[in-house]
Amino acid sequence: MNRTKPIIISIIITLLVASAVFALFLNNQGNSRSTLSTLLSNDDFQAAQVSNKQQIQDDISNSRQTIITKTVKEVSPVVVGITVTQIQQYTDFFRLFIYDQRVQGLGSGVIISPDGYILTNDHVAGNAIEATVTMTDGSQHEAKIVGSDPASDICILKIDADNLPYIKLGNSDEILIGEWVIALGNPFGLFDINDQPTVTVGVVSAKGMNLGSSENRYYVDMLQTDAAINSGNSGGPLVNAYGELIGMNTLIFTAQGSTGNVGVGFAIPVNKIKRIVDEIKNNGKVDREFVTGLSIQTIDPRIAKAYNLKSSQGVIITQVQKNSPADKAGLEVYDIILGINNYKVTNETTLIGVLKEFRAGDIIDIKIQRDSDTIHKKMKLERR
Repeated sequence: MNRTKPIIISIIITLLVASAVFALFLNNQGNSRSTLSTLLSNDDFQAAQVSNKQQIQDDISNSRQTIITKTVKEVSPVVVGITVTQIQQYTDFFRLFIYDQRVQGLGSGVIISPDGYILTNDHVAGNAIEATVTMTDGSQHEAKIVGSDPASDICILKIDADNLPYIKLGNSDEILIGEWVIALGNPFGLFDINDQPTVTVGVVSAKGMNLGSSENRYYVDMLQTDAAINSGNSGGPLVNAYGELIGMNTLIFTAQGSTGNVGVGFAIPVNKIKRIVDEIKNNGKVDREFVTGLSIQTIDPRIAKAYNLKSSQGVIITQVQKNSPADKAGLEVYDIILGINNYKVTNETTLIGVLKEFRAGDIIDIKIQRDSDTIHKKMKLERR
């Protein structure tokens, strides 16, 4: 009996050791299979890594996309560069004779319809004898002038093409001061380098700016922006964050001795553009043949003092023709015109520019100062 017990214990220990060795063997076999499986799927693992990297890059790219970048991508194909040839007159040094010379100019434009109508400034292409339009695909098209209106500085060109991308027209009455805007165009002819418009971004700085006149062009109710506008940007689109045309880049203010941007640029509002474009396309011109019967004079400090006026802004009526629209409206000599409709009148030039916003048959509201009273008169513009 005493010998049997050690034998049993020895057998149990042997079995336990054998079980442990067998378990270890199975575990090693499993690891080998796992390692083999890993080696066999290494290509798939690398593919997964590449996919993850691509996803990260896509996420970064998407995070850089803003409404501005998306709008630029959408609008850029409708912007064009414009090269024009004009005839300019020169006088020789000794003033013995006058001679003509062909000169080239650069500007910008924007496609406003799929059949090839292009919007630009009158001072860009209005007097051109030849005009060439360069598209963002590098193609060039000869353009003809459909019509041009110097007073508003708006010109319409036409190229022979179909199914073109074109700009959406916004509503300048809905513009908010401070909202983001994008100016696109061809400053300094840079469009010709890579067939792509230059992009600058800013905000609407002000609305309703009356800037007077230059070379018989009247700049009334202009939009002001701090988006950089330089030489060659004229005629290019000013768009809102939705890619809608809200204005046409036209003017810049510069510092003395400089021709570059100083953060003050001006654009013609799109609602004025719509009206002028329709008139040019339908009639070939803008008809402003009406009369008022008024003679006026800008108020200077001397006149302001004589009439005990608080400021020298406005114009004073010096003559009213009998049976004229002004006479029928009840206007009188010495009345001071302060405004017309929503336009503020500061001087004679402003009044002329404001009147060019209207047509024969329009009834306008004239704000006047008579003695110490401020009153309003209605005047119907009659055809000349």
